[in-house]
Amino acid sequence: MVHGVTRRAFAAAGAAGVGAFGVRRDARSADGKTLRFIPRSDLRVLDPIWTTAYASRNHGYMIFDTLFALDSEFRPQPQMVGDFSISPDKLMYRFGLRPGLKFHDGEKVRGADCIASLQRWMARDPLGQALAASIDEMTGDNDPSFTIRLKEPFPLLLDGLAKVSSLVPFIMPERMAKTDPFKQITDTIGSGPFRFVREEFNPGHKVVYVKNQDYAPRSEPPNWASGGKVVKIERVEWIVLAEPSTAAGALGGGEVDWWENPSSDLARLLAANPDIEVGDTDPLGTMGFLRFNQTQPPFDNIKMRRAALAVTDQEDFMSPLAATRNDWKRCPSFFTCGTPMANDAGTAALTSKRDVEAAKRLIAEAGYNGEKIVALDAVDLLANHVHGLVAAGAVPMERRESVTA
Repeated sequence: MVHGVTRRAFAAAGAAGVGAFGVRRDARSADGKTLRFIPRSDLRVLDPIWTTAYASRNHGYMIFDTLFALDSEFRPQPQMVGDFSISPDKLMYRFGLRPGLKFHDGEKVRGADCIASLQRWMARDPLGQALAASIDEMTGDNDPSFTIRLKEPFPLLLDGLAKVSSLVPFIMPERMAKTDPFKQITDTIGSGPFRFVREEFNPGHKVVYVKNQDYAPRSEPPNWASGGKVVKIERVEWIVLAEPSTAAGALGGGEVDWWENPSSDLARLLAANPDIEVGDTDPLGTMGFLRFNQTQPPFDNIKMRRAALAVTDQEDFMSPLAATRNDWKRCPSFFTCGTPMANDAGTAALTSKRDVEAAKRLIAEAGYNGEKIVALDAVDLLANHVHGLVAAGAVPMERRESVTA
């Protein structure tokens, strides 16, 4: 949100998904101080620890800050943290916060705030839960420092603190962070680059943020989620426009400045406008998953899940969404292609030819007799919605229910 798209080019999308295109106009609003932005979906939950929704995560990045952040090489870099040390046995981590960190209410960020925030995050996040099992003690009070003592080494500790996507370990005031992790916080006091304007919050229409005048960015240049977050505008307005053609029209007509996540076909059309920049804001692209509820019939039977895999082709899901074949590629990996964790172990079924006869045999062996299958379709997220329609068409269903994400 702090820095705009700088490339007028399409890059090849990764991770068996379309590229995460962003489009913006060359000029901002008339006063030059307000950025009007179309988010990927509506903001309904203000607690980024309570939900994995990307809109809530992005909201979190606007108003909160993190102890560490990943750079473009996936290396954890200090963000709120200034100095830190790790004992030779990898069991004691000492962290000192950098000077000048204050919450929006003027209170200084303390070690106690960091500990309470991490405890709430660890209760909800899978990586955080694994880290919590290795922690012996966390200590910190009113000083701008805290320590983590482990029972056994946990090599991903800094990576966990630098986690960039849902769920992000955002740092909140201790009073907020002590809210039950399974209940939503109602306050929006952070220490990040923007302040949330609650009186202008209109779900389904507009979300407003203003510059945090007390925010002190790091001195390093920005590098993915790390480095200095330099705020160059006074106000950001999220304008919620769920219908893609309406969003494209608003951008083309100068009613908004930036569209976060356009479809690739509309992005290519908008690229013909000399006043609009189109850029690939995430070279990794996006990766979609079709997930079965394996606790409920008929997909509690593994043969039914294998039957679906036997007739699934990534091209069927990607072609209706992407404008051209250059906008997507196959990814035979359970972890995003192009990242250090990508590998093709055990994923031969993702690249093998469709086998309808094998699927029929598996369905018969599973004893499936036409029972109802319900698909949940996130209709307010374009990529998810298209994939939901393809999945629904691939399997006979008596009823398909749609939900908003």
